[in-house]
Order: sequence, then C-alpha cells, then structure tokens
Amino acid sequence: MSVNQQAHTGPPYGQPQPGYQGYQQPAYGGQPLPAVPQSQYGAYNGPMPGYQQPVPPQGSLRAPPTSGAPPPASGASLPSGHLAYSQFGHGDVQNGIPASAAPMQRPPASQPFLPGSAPTPVSQTSTFQQYGHPPASVQQLSNHMAGMTIGSTTASAPPPAGLGYGPPTSVPPVSGSFSATGSGLYTPYTASQGPPPTSVSQGLPLAQPPFPGQPISTQRLPTQVPGFAPPPSSTGIGLSSYPPTTGAPRPPTMPGPPLPGQTLAGPPASQPNHVSSPPPPPSTMAGPHPGPPMSGLHGPPPPTHPPQPGYQMQQNGSFGQVRGPQPNYGGAYPGTPNYGSQPGPPPPPKRLDPDSIPSPIQVIEDDRSNRGSEPFVTGVRGQVPPLVTTNFLVKDQGNASPRYIRCTSYNIPCTSDMAKQSQVPLAAVIKPLATLPPEETLPYLVDHGESGPVRCNRCKAYMCPFMQFIEGGRRFQCCFCSCVTEVPPHYFQHLDHTGKRVDFYDRPELSLGSYEFLATVDYCKNNKFPTPPAFIFMIDVSYNAMKSGLVRLICEELKSLLDYLPREGNMEESAIRVGFVTYNKVLHFYNVKSSLAQPQMMVVSDVADMFVPLLDGFLVNVNESRTVIASLLDQIPEMFADTRETETVFAPVIQAGLEALKAAECAGKLFIFHTSLPIAEAPGKLKNRDDKKLINTDKEKTLFQPQTSFYSNLAKDCVAQGCCVDLFLFPNQYLDVATLGVVTYQTGGSIYKYAYFQLETDQDRFLNDLRRDVQKEVGFDAVMRVRTSTGIRATDFFGAFYMSNTTDVEMAGLDCDKTITVEFKHDDKLSEDSGALLQCALLYTSCAGQRRLRIHNLSLNCCTQLADLYRNCETDTLINYLAKYAYRGVLSSPVKTVRDALINQCAQILACYRKNCASPSSAGQLILPECMKLLPVYLNCVLKSDVLQPGPEVTTDDRAYIRQLVTSMDVAETNVFFYPRLLPLTKADVDSDSLPAAIRNSEERLSKGDIYLLENGLNIFVWVGVNVQQGLIQNLFGVSSFSQISNALSTLPVLENPFSKKVRSIIDMLQVQRSRYMKLIIVKQEDKLEMLFKHFLVEDKSLSGGASYVDFLCHMHKEIRQLLS
Repeated sequence: MSVNQQAHTGPPYGQPQPGYQGYQQPAYGGQPLPAVPQSQYGAYNGPMPGYQQPVPPQGSLRAPPTSGAPPPASGASLPSGHLAYSQFGHGDVQNGIPASAAPMQRPPASQPFLPGSAPTPVSQTSTFQQYGHPPASVQQLSNHMAGMTIGSTTASAPPPAGLGYGPPTSVPPVSGSFSATGSGLYTPYTASQGPPPTSVSQGLPLAQPPFPGQPISTQRLPTQVPGFAPPPSSTGIGLSSYPPTTGAPRPPTMPGPPLPGQTLAGPPASQPNHVSSPPPPPSTMAGPHPGPPMSGLHGPPPPTHPPQPGYQMQQNGSFGQVRGPQPNYGGAYPGTPNYGSQPGPPPPPKRLDPDSIPSPIQVIEDDRSNRGSEPFVTGVRGQVPPLVTTNFLVKDQGNASPRYIRCTSYNIPCTSDMAKQSQVPLAAVIKPLATLPPEETLPYLVDHGESGPVRCNRCKAYMCPFMQFIEGGRRFQCCFCSCVTEVPPHYFQHLDHTGKRVDFYDRPELSLGSYEFLATVDYCKNNKFPTPPAFIFMIDVSYNAMKSGLVRLICEELKSLLDYLPREGNMEESAIRVGFVTYNKVLHFYNVKSSLAQPQMMVVSDVADMFVPLLDGFLVNVNESRTVIASLLDQIPEMFADTRETETVFAPVIQAGLEALKAAECAGKLFIFHTSLPIAEAPGKLKNRDDKKLINTDKEKTLFQPQTSFYSNLAKDCVAQGCCVDLFLFPNQYLDVATLGVVTYQTGGSIYKYAYFQLETDQDRFLNDLRRDVQKEVGFDAVMRVRTSTGIRATDFFGAFYMSNTTDVEMAGLDCDKTITVEFKHDDKLSEDSGALLQCALLYTSCAGQRRLRIHNLSLNCCTQLADLYRNCETDTLINYLAKYAYRGVLSSPVKTVRDALINQCAQILACYRKNCASPSSAGQLILPECMKLLPVYLNCVLKSDVLQPGPEVTTDDRAYIRQLVTSMDVAETNVFFYPRLLPLTKADVDSDSLPAAIRNSEERLSKGDIYLLENGLNIFVWVGVNVQQGLIQNLFGVSSFSQISNALSTLPVLENPFSKKVRSIIDMLQVQRSRYMKLIIVKQEDKLEMLFKHFLVEDKSLSGGASYVDFLCHMHKEIRQLLS
C-alpha cells in the first residue's frame, strides 16, 4: 500500500487506511518441509542437459563463491561501489538500457560471510539446487571471468566491504545488453536499472555461446586468439561468454585491488587478457560461436539460427542470445579453458547473473525518484499514474484519482482485432470507497433537491465533466451514447465563449472526476428512505472457544469498542444499533433494552426453522443501553465457563441475523466469531471432505468449491436484505473455508482467519483486526454499475459481490478496502480523437442511513498503433487482474490448465510486442516492453503462489482463504502480496524517519551478519542472521546471544535504545499501511521456521517446485520464441 494513505479522521470517509487482507497461518510454520516435488515446468526441472552437474575443474582453488555469479576476476575492472553504467547518452543507439540517474545499489557492507565459514554458499543452494551439487570451488566460475576485457584495463575488483554472501554489490551492466553465459540462459540485462528514455523495448541478451576470451569493448579489438575472431560489437558492450561479475562489467576507468585469493595475472594492459591462455583444442568446442563462421572452429552448426555478427544495434536493452543447442536450453559448452591454469574438465554451465535481469526494486526506486515529488494532476486524458509503491499526491481535475480506479492500460486499441492480437486484457480495478490521505479532499456531496441528479435520457449516465453542452446551454450531448437531452430548467446556465458553462468550477460534477450525489427516494428500496444500519455480534460459545479464552477476550474488547462505531463526520454519536447472539448447537438471543436492570436470554433450539424470539430490545442504541450491555458482556464468559458442548451450527446463525434485520427493516452487518466445522444437525451441516490426494488431479477444483449449494442461496437472501457477513475464524483443524466463506464473499464481507489461536501470541492481531473492521467506513445495500462510451463495454467482473443480472454488481456491504475488477471488451470501433470513457456509479446507504450515489469518471486514450498500447500499460494492475482471473479459473479447471493458460497469455503479450513494436534483432534476444519488464518476475510469483502451486505444508483451508482474499485486493495489496517487501533493518538510519532501501527477494541477498524484515501484507518476518553482532541482538531482543532469541515473540520488546525504537517504528508504519494487522514472526537463520520464510523469497526456486526468476525468464523466452517461429 503506498505510504501516502494513512488513516485520517476526516468527514464521512475517515476510516483507517485500506490495505492488506490477512492470511496468517501458524498452521504452516514449524514443520520441516518434505523434499522438493516434481516441478510443473517440464522445461526446467531436475538436472537437464542445459544444467549439467558441476564438476570442479583442476587448478588453483579459490574461496567459495559468494553468489551464483562469480566474483570479479582478473581482467574485469570493477571500481568498487561505483555505478558508472550509463556512459552513453540516453540515446537509442546503444545495445542496452541506459540506466536512470538513481541506480540501485545494495550497500556493499551488507554481506558478511567469510570464505569457508558456511557449509555451502547459500546462494548456490538456492540457485543450483535443482541441478546437482553446488560447485566445490569458485574456480570454475571465476575462471571464466578471466579474459574479459573492458576497455583494456586489467585489474580485479575488490570484494565489497563485507565479503558478502550475495553478489558483492549489485552493479548493473555497462550497457543493457550483454551476452550472457551459458547454454540457453539469459543474459543479463540492466533492466534492474532504470528505464531507458522513452523507447519501449527492453531486451535480455541471451548468451552468445561461450568462447574463449572474447574481448569486449566499445571498439573491436585487433588482437585475436589464433583461430577465433572476436565478434564485432555494436555500440553497446557485448560481454563475453563469461558470467558477468556480480552485476556487470564496469567501465574501464578505475582499476581496483585484486580479489583475495586472486592474483593480478594477465598480460599488460595494452592487449586483451585472453591471449595469456592457450585456446582449447578445437575438437572440444561444442556449439557455434557468435562471430562470423571461421575456419578453425569445430562443432555442430548452429541449430535454426544463422550465426550472428556480434550484437545488432537494438532499441534499448535487448539481449543477445546463446546460439547453441536450443531445445530445453540444453547444451553446455565443454572444454572452455580455465584461464590462468591448465585446461581442466568442462566447467559447469554458467547461470545468468540475477543482477542483470529486470529488478522490481530498481523499477520501484526509479518511479519514486522520478514521480514522487510532483503531484499527479488528473486533467489530462489517458495519463499513466505513478506506481502504487510511490508516495504521491493527487489533484482531481476531471478524472478519478488512481486511488479509486487503476487500469491495465491507459491507451486502448481502437479495434477488437488489435486487442485480440496483443492479448493485453483491458481491465479496471475499482475501489469506490477508497480512503484518501489527509491532504487530499474527499469527494464533494452534491444535493440537487427532489429532482435528483441530472442524467442522460437514453443511457442514464450521470452528469460529468465530459458531457457537451450545446444550443447555448439548453441541451447537453451525452459523452457515452451521444444522445441529446434537455437541461432541466433549475440546472440551466449560460455558456462562455469556449462553450463551457460559466458555473463550471462551482459544480463538482462538471469539473471533478469523483463526487457524490444525494439520492432521492426513487433510488431507495420500496420507495422509502432507509433506516440506519445495525451491527449484530454473534459469538460461538462452544468448548473450543471457551477453553482458548477467546470468548472472554471478545466480550472485554466489545465493552470499549462499541464507543467507536462508524459515524458521519459531524455526528455526536453513531446511528448504528447493536444486538448480541451466542451459539453452540442452539442459539441464545439477548434482550438488552435500556429499561431492563439485567439482560434477558432467550434460547432458540429449533435451528431447522429459524426465527427471532424478540423484536423490541434486540437491536439497541449503545449509549441508551450501555449498562445492560456491559452487564451482558460480563456475564457471557461466566455463563458458559463450564460448557462441554463441542458441536456447533453455522447456517442458522446467519439466518437468525438475517431475520433480525428483516424484522427491523434495515441493512446491517453480522460479526460472526466461529471455531469449528459445523457438524451439528442443522441446515447447512457440513462434513470433513479435506483430501490432500486431490492435489494435481482433475478433481482438485472441488477443494475450492462449496460442498453444498445451501450457502449460495442463503447469500442471495442476505444480499436482498443488505445483510453483510464478516467472519472471524479460529480453527484448530479443517473448517471448510471454501464453503463457510461463500456468504461472506457474496455479501461483500471480510474473512479473518487465526489458525491455532493462542491468547498470548494472537490476541494483538485479532483485536487490531476487529477494531479496524468495526470502525472502517462501509456502505450498505450497495449496487454498482459501470458505463462506458460506445465501442467498449464491461463484460466481466471479479470481487466479493453478487450479480443477479449482467450489469449490476450487488453488495450487501462494501467497505473502503474492497475492490471490484471489471474487464472490458470491444463491441465496435473506437476513435483516437474521442478516446474512451468509463463511469462507475455506486448507489449505497451510508452508516447514518443516508442514500447516496458515488460517481467516478475516467477518460482513456485510444490507439491504432500497438506501440502506443505497450507504452501505456501498468504491470501492477495487469498482475492484479491476471491473479484474479486465474484464482477464479481454479473453480472450474485443473490448476495445471490455469497455470499454462497464464504463461501462454503472457508469452503472447510479449511475443506480439516483439513482433510488432521492437526493432528487428535476432530471435535469440528477449526484448521486453519498458513498462512490462517486470511482467515475467511478477507472473512467476503468481504461478508459485499457494493457490496455484501449494507446498506440502499449505492446508486446503489456507488455499481457499487466500483465493477469496486476493479476489477483492487492490493493486497495492497484490503488489506486496506476490512480491514481498524485504528491508535490511541493520541498514536503517536511526535518526531519520525513512525506511531503509528495500532489497530483492532472494536468499543470496541476505547476509549472516544482518537482520531483515519481510512483509507481504499478512505477515511480517524478522530474520536474524547467525553472525549478527551481540550488541544488536541485545538492543532489539533484550537477550545477550543469538541462541536466546525466542521464536515465540509476537511483538518486539519495548527497549529504550535508538535501534529498538527505529525497528518498532518501522513495523508500526507498515501495520498502518495495510488493511489487516500483520502477524509478526521471528525467524532465526538455520531454524525450522526458516523454511516458511524462504517460501517468500520469490526470486528463488521454491520447495513446491516453482521456478526461480532466472529460470522462469528462460522459460518465458522459450515460449515467446516458439510463438514467433
């Protein structure tokens, strides 16, 4: 969630900030996980031809590698800590992505790990894990590095200050394109470093086949190994076949001291380094080489691609690719000599350097520095807003704020053929009641009196800034359907010389993108104004709930919480009435009428035919009945203290709440606190159908479907009455969230789940969630419709709601955190001149019982060129849509089918770009549009998520829970949920308010001497390395050594020192940004909980078989090439 949305206490919409829906599961921490299951990607699973088992070469051994990328070797001159990679201007000529002015650089000191101190280098386990053992020494990697010339300085780079275990410093390649190493792996690409100027292509050089000592430099170097020609390089720097040193060759200017364990071997600076070692015997070379074919080279001819002379000039940042045995990215090149030692056995294939592929962190940082300082003014059509991760201010000048609506593209194709060709889904993620930061103005409320809002006669669109007034202001032409409508006499106003009404700036509906109308009685149910809504608290008092202390906790909290019910901005007290029910196998209703001395209990044991035994005294005003309510909340925990009843009912509880609201003729919300599978004899009774054996079979979809249609019918009745259900679950075993959640989901409610609830560790999280849930702004009895201008129409909807027809989205309740995602399709041609318009109209009852219409308008551009579409996409919104589309797909299709469809659609999007928008280049290069360069990494995160690829520890309930949560998340929430935020706490500046710079989600970025925080909107992990200084441990945890840190902490101890205060303030800051209170989990390195933590390091290979980012990028490239051929 962007930090710019703190809670504010403004008028009606002053609820605390929307953010992240939680899914905590103590249920799956703890157990060590079983071995890696077979991955679903045939293309990269298990040792395969492309990744042969590494064999240590003979020769002088060096220290273990500090990351999957080799340390800088002699010959690569890397000034330490210097990022001079854009020495070309920002023109379109060079072969890479010119980096932005604010490069990402991990602080060099963040990686202490002394050579030899770890059993195996961590990053190697994460990167080579699926292909055999980690290399025994760094030599086979670092030796390939020798012989790289940049300019022509020969000096090795110094290691970063901390000898880290992660690539020493993340340094982008000098030019975005260098041929990467190894058999079909990708070459790096500086995507991590800032966008190129304006052009849209971003490519990855796929490695050119390894070649002994190709020189790299901006001009061709004359010297050659006998029998081999260096490839002519284009303006960019083509890196030779050796893996880039931790990030990239740096420009030739600053030599540094040699790496420990490495000598400055190599010829004088005037000639390329590779001359010093003998070329391999020709017979050992397998695979073609990059340059023009020459005599002296033996080996198979290049499959399918003609050899390519060097690198072609590309649009920014394309990547050249390995010409080598292609299928399945197989084929290492044996026999490349080990420079600086005798030629030995073949080295392992080199892997693509992670620093050289697009980095989410870099993109986020660049957007913050480029767009965070200026306000986003919405007056211009089709503007792409800053990213959700950027903190920015919005000025509404005629289009709705991106806090209310975000689109997958702000420039949409004019024809359906173009849309089909690109495969880019056209969708909007709409959050109609989003909370705004305090410095932005809430939507104005416009009251047109008894005549109500002015609307188009034909399509019923509401008056908005895009309507055209004609005939001196007497009529207006609708911008959606072109129909001409008379202006009502009371609304008439003269036009100025430009055709604008003279009251343009006085009327929100003519000058702003978002505003509200007061609805007239015609917009109300049964043509009468609604009464204020009610909240009913329904508490499970079965044995489990009593024993855990849950019931006492809820009752204590409600005593004070009832004073904070939502109210309209200027009201003294809330208009909401409250009622109370407890239940196990039977239901207990309470009369808390203010005139009673003591509350009265009435039991309904006939759960098959639910009715409410009292009308007067069930729903009451909190202030009037305060003493009776307090007395009741004191008595409930005592009354059921000795219960032995373990069975519960569930459907009758919802029916009881529904009947109570019907009798009171009002809308409202049920807060149900429930602990177990409802197996007692009653309507909606469920059986335990949990079956892990169904995973990866065609029947897996049944795990996500409700086991009975009973609840769907009940949901329909609830929506008709405006009865929204919020569900707090406290399961100790299978509970069937897929079925119990149906009513919550279809009424627009929220589910919260606290598996294995324990008072001492979970009470803070539960109470914070409950407080926020009760206090947040919510609209009742809501109906939303999205109108569009001629040419497109809304065809599909995703979210927590019910639809009885094809156009109206109905929600018993809609809160400030919920989004509705709408997909649009063409039904006619659009024109570039007029663009396309959306109008979202939400009719709802406020918490004071006022009927209102909230209107959001947005204008988009239309294009006839695909390049314009690809230049104006928003990847975060695209991923939000794709995840929701896939999560709905699992209800009806096997998970594998859903995954394959996702990969295929994204491959088509990128292949279409490659074919139609990128400048011509070899098929071996992966070229990504600038604004979609993170599509592969984010898509891989969605594919590896628990819903689509569960690890063995993920329960069926967890998956159903996440599926429902994600479906109504906003873009900021899905962004951090799929690609969590990882912060190095030890780098935090204790004197400033700012957060430390985030780092990428990979194990090789972690240093044993540091403490990190990872958050995904549901959990916050604090990971402590084994070598963290004792002083830091003392300051943060109040214990003297690593071994004394307790995993059971659910909050950090409050200690009076700057480091403790800083870390706690960071955690508090993150909690405020999210819509759910995140569970704090302390993870010690090499502890059993570390498995759970590693699950969130999404750039690495996952235990459930998900690919690493590097591998997935290769897989995507292969898919794209297949589509292009």
